[in-house]
Amino acid sequence: MNTTPHRALLLFSFFSSMAVAFTDISSGRYGDHGGWRLATATYTRGTSTSAERGGGACGFGDLGDWGYGTRGAAAAAVSSALFERGIACGGCFELRCVNHILWCLNGSPSVVVTAADFCAPNFGLPGDDGGWCNFPREHFEMAEAAFLQIARRNSDVIPVQYRRVRCERTGRMRFTMAGKAYFFQVLITNVGSDGQIAAVKVKGSRTGWIPMGRNWGQNWQCDADLRGQPLSFEVTSSGGGGTVTSYNVAPSNWQFGQMFEGKQFEEH
Repeated sequence: MNTTPHRALLLFSFFSSMAVAFTDISSGRYGDHGGWRLATATYTRGTSTSAERGGGACGFGDLGDWGYGTRGAAAAAVSSALFERGIACGGCFELRCVNHILWCLNGSPSVVVTAADFCAPNFGLPGDDGGWCNFPREHFEMAEAAFLQIARRNSDVIPVQYRRVRCERTGRMRFTMAGKAYFFQVLITNVGSDGQIAAVKVKGSRTGWIPMGRNWGQNWQCDADLRGQPLSFEVTSSGGGGTVTSYNVAPSNWQFGQMFEGKQFEEH
């Protein structure tokens, strides 16, 4: 992240004017894809994001493999006010730089990013000078390639507008098996609709539908031994996309570590 004290002071004056100029912006978020809200954004230098380097707080790992942009370019880490303990993982946000003549690109172009990691707070620094991800600030730490689509490279922390949008995914929803014996876990990726998941159920050939709990990010778990059974999944979107049921996603001889594809949310 590129920061300098004199730019922080300049930014403060812009935030003061923003508070007056945009008081009429809709406060709707998850159900209102047309409502723009105010936030800030920075970028991570280079081509890799924090999620790509260490798996991230959503558990996606190599983001390019899961449909979230080439080498994770379309991924972003979000502050705790947006992350909501992992609920935001996989969600899509449209961002545009606003109210800064020096940093914003002409015409206010926008870019769509996927929430793929958590931007940790730094309570040792004030929110307007380094503690960009401190609660209750809404902040995006973007990959450099995505940031440069809306702002100039020499920018500091920039003022942005954002709104929730549908995720344009290529291909089917993906289920990666994990766990052991009586502990079953699945990582769900490449999710359409709004990209976020509200609930998951799993069913083996010898069980009924078993509700799963969120372990972390988009990893869901249940205490059951499902080995030796074909598995079906029921995935419910948090953004009004409804529920998709994928029957017999994994065959009876599935193994931990394998990935299988199921149905995708339909476009509306």
